[in-house]
Amino acid sequence: MKRKLNIGLVGYGFMGRTHSNAFVQAPRFFDVPYEPVLKAVCARNADRVKAFASNWGYESIETDWRALVDRKDIDLIDIASPNDTHAQIAIAAASAGKMVTCEKPLARNAAEAEKMVTAAESARVPNSVWYNYRRVPAVTLLKQLIDEGKLGRIFHYRAQFLQDWTISSDLPQGGEGLWRLDVAVAGSGVTGDLLAHCIDTALWLNGPIADVTAMTETFIKERKHTLTGRIEPVGIDDASACLARFQNGSLALFEATRYARGHKALYTLEINGEHASARWDLHDLHRLQWFDHRDEGTLRGWRSVHITDGDHPYMKHWWVPGLQIGYEHTFIHQFADFLDAVAQGRSAAPTFRDALATDYVTDAVLKSAKSGRWESVAVTQQAGAV
Repeated sequence: MKRKLNIGLVGYGFMGRTHSNAFVQAPRFFDVPYEPVLKAVCARNADRVKAFASNWGYESIETDWRALVDRKDIDLIDIASPNDTHAQIAIAAASAGKMVTCEKPLARNAAEAEKMVTAAESARVPNSVWYNYRRVPAVTLLKQLIDEGKLGRIFHYRAQFLQDWTISSDLPQGGEGLWRLDVAVAGSGVTGDLLAHCIDTALWLNGPIADVTAMTETFIKERKHTLTGRIEPVGIDDASACLARFQNGSLALFEATRYARGHKALYTLEINGEHASARWDLHDLHRLQWFDHRDEGTLRGWRSVHITDGDHPYMKHWWVPGLQIGYEHTFIHQFADFLDAVAQGRSAAPTFRDALATDYVTDAVLKSAKSGRWESVAVTQQAGAV
């Protein structure tokens, strides 16, 4: 009989649903070493959290995260609440000896994130951050191809994440559902929200970033605040663009915005190497576009590889070749990997320390946007295994 792993979830929003789905589905499709138990979910609104618990099968509820952390029947604290709560909850959970998983970004800034890393590593508790795009099979395959040297020396990396949901000037800031527009809660705008995804994937695929030069813009300077009812200055960035140099000498171009009319969640990346190039699009996430200069000249060209075969990453756990999976499966993959890592006495990448590296880059982006200069990126020091 498998050992039970009792989960305490903080937050019942969009990310709370994706995580809960992962907890339920992972043992149904993967031979995981633990039996996940949805022990408790925590949120401030008692009526809503009761409804959420009933829908997903959580055994109990809490309305104070401190009570959740203090419970002896909880093994894992999963943080799916707004950014301003991440550090306090994670530090308390680690100090209580709980495993901790946390939504991205790890924190509102690197200073907060450093405290979370210290707490998790000092307590030697398994930890992970839900940068789920690493677990898209096509992106995972790209990582394997890069590590095998199929691209050769890397010259360029470019990525963009485009949305359009905050264009209306009538949209308020703050409160449930709109906390991402409140700088005190979110820490930043698209830089910490969307660009952070681009940065995490880039660091994973292509290694550390040395320095950046960036610009940001807040197009609507004032919005009504949901909690105060007053018109207040907007402190988050609506758009962010930066140039970067990787430590391996390659160049990068990153862009994120919520003001690209017609785009709801367009995340694309491309990497150009000495021998080959690859590109990927979230809207067509099961395909990897691949160009190899070493192909026979008369047949050389871009090919579209359909990532559904059993020898592709994760796909043997799903359907027959040719049938696709989607966004929600990336969270299932991550949770299955996390359970395997815990059984081996380690954390699952991206760890808190990995996510701190992303926060160092986004901090440098915001600093450069203010200074108008190239800014160096702090480098995380390698920590010992949990």
